[in-house]
Amino acid sequence: MALGWAIIGAGMHPQQKVAPAIGLTADSELIAILSRDQGRADTFADAHGAQVGYSNIDDLLADSRIDAVFVASPNAMHLEHTEQAARAGKHVLSEKPMATSVDDAIGMVNVCRENGVKLGLGFELRFHPAHLMAKELVSQGKLGRVRLLQGHWGRGERGEPEHRPRTGLREWWEDPVAMGGGSVIMGLGVHVFDLIRFVTSQEITEVVAMTDGQTDAQPLEHIASMSLRLEDGTIANVSCGRMLPDTLNNFTVYGTDGRFTGTATVWEARMGSLEVVSETINKTENFEYDYLANFVAELSDFRSALEEDREPVATGADGVRSTEVNSAVIESAKTGRAVKIKRLTI
Repeated sequence: MALGWAIIGAGMHPQQKVAPAIGLTADSELIAILSRDQGRADTFADAHGAQVGYSNIDDLLADSRIDAVFVASPNAMHLEHTEQAARAGKHVLSEKPMATSVDDAIGMVNVCRENGVKLGLGFELRFHPAHLMAKELVSQGKLGRVRLLQGHWGRGERGEPEHRPRTGLREWWEDPVAMGGGSVIMGLGVHVFDLIRFVTSQEITEVVAMTDGQTDAQPLEHIASMSLRLEDGTIANVSCGRMLPDTLNNFTVYGTDGRFTGTATVWEARMGSLEVVSETINKTENFEYDYLANFVAELSDFRSALEEDREPVATGADGVRSTEVNSAVIESAKTGRAVKIKRLTI
């Protein structure tokens, strides 16, 4: 039987990526969409072939056709919506960032565990073939000892104004509370932090951050540069920002015996190229542009996790670790100091 999906949130991300990807995922069906506005919910449902639009979450969660929900509401509401879904027996795939605090992230893990439902995180960059190869190269020691990683995600349009108008449902993007105290850190940098953890199979233990925000005058940043330390002492550099329309969004792993570079692979769409230069492997590969391939792979993995009764590729625990890093980066940006990460038991 097809896996019945509902999406909580009718913003740009669900419109452009999640709903179309569900439509392309085998044995999956978009049953319902939730919006605070019934008219918006109905319009979304019509546009994407969903069975119904809801403006009341209790009505949505009472729909027996729904097996799993994709939580794409404002960041600060992820815990509330995950709690409601889990208690209704629905599996949860949450958009990143998982939560705006570590306590909320752990709460999401606990409520899903207590109610016997799966919890996954929307880290679609884990499914790009270039990043899967990087992980394989590192795990097999093909690059030697990894000494440095560099990742960047920038975006924007030429002539974009410094401050986006606060209109409609996008107002929360400029709200420090709803965003959890970070803007591009939460929206872009979070993906690169997770990618570093994924490729190296190591945790991040210390961070130093410099941004143009986290001040009284500008609470949310537009540009951020971070240095990270991994468990074995390896250093990683991460930068992110909007109003950067011409960046390449690369990911590079430098080892003592070689280098991996993904050019333009740090992006929602599957695209770009990879180059490996090493003692044992030298290759290049180009990827045909596919806007939804990473999301389809993410949704397919989640469905398989339910069928096989295993954890998805990006787990609730991954989300907690990511939230710990996010919180430490924001603290470092505010204080101008290095922050060591205390990992909590999950």
